[in-house]
Amino acid sequence: MAGIAILLDLYQKKPSFCSPQSFHSSGLFSASAAAASAAATVAAGTPFASSYPKVSHCDAGAVLPEHYISNTQRSSEDFFKNDALKYSVKEYKIELKPLFSAFELRPFALTTLRSFLLFYLPLLEPSLNIEEDEEDFPQDSTEERRVDLVVPLKKSVKQIIRETTVVTTRRILERLAVIYVSQRMAWKLLKDVPKSAVRKSQRGMPATVYLFRVSRTTFRGHLLGVTAAWIVQTGIEIYRCFSRITNSDESDEANVTVRAKLLGKKISGITIRCGASLIFASIGAGICATLFRPSVGQWIGCAAGDLAGPIIVSVCLEKVFHVDL
Repeated sequence: MAGIAILLDLYQKKPSFCSPQSFHSSGLFSASAAAASAAATVAAGTPFASSYPKVSHCDAGAVLPEHYISNTQRSSEDFFKNDALKYSVKEYKIELKPLFSAFELRPFALTTLRSFLLFYLPLLEPSLNIEEDEEDFPQDSTEERRVDLVVPLKKSVKQIIRETTVVTTRRILERLAVIYVSQRMAWKLLKDVPKSAVRKSQRGMPATVYLFRVSRTTFRGHLLGVTAAWIVQTGIEIYRCFSRITNSDESDEANVTVRAKLLGKKISGITIRCGASLIFASIGAGICATLFRPSVGQWIGCAAGDLAGPIIVSVCLEKVFHVDL
């Protein structure tokens, strides 16, 4: 295009320049002009060749060797395999226990034994004291040594029903958590805490970090159990309140108000005791898992904190704030 533009410019200036005679007779179209025109024509085929790099076009029909394709596929497979191992998605395996697991042979037997020991062991102390004092006071009648075994039996049965109800309520809460909570959070709530403590101990973390993480895991794993206990105890107190209101002869508003205030006080006490149980169980599990074996220490610390937490909080509130829970 540049060569054509030069020729048109010359033609406008000198029309006789492009006539056939002028091409042969005139000396203006010399060898140098022809060379310049040819160079301009070549330059027109490759515009801006000196300022930009050349771009080579590939042939779509070019045939690649087979070993090149196989090597490329193998390298891509190795890359994605290693990348998958490095950035693999964590799977949350949730194992739900049976709904009526509290009525299985071993758990039910342990619950029954614990309940009977809880209410029958205190009866052994008065009998021992009577046997020791029998020599000093031989005139005591046998009626004073009689022990009522019916009342502890009723209390033991009620305790068994209460504990089995708590466990069954927890199983229901676990299923609700799986349905309405994210899979990751449900896995944390249903995690086997002693096994988790063992896995954490194998990571070589500092003692303070290990204590904190075991306590946090115990808090999450123990949350549903404490919530189930709170629901059952609150339900029992509500039932007792309404039964007393309906069975009482006085049905005025003053009586209802007093019963309602008493119910609120009892529910507040249950909430404080359950919160103390959860917090002390978590702290005790972390401390015992750090000091002793992870699995056994976590279990012992959780049980000790669950038992001692409500007692400690009740004593502190009674001594400091004069509040009876």
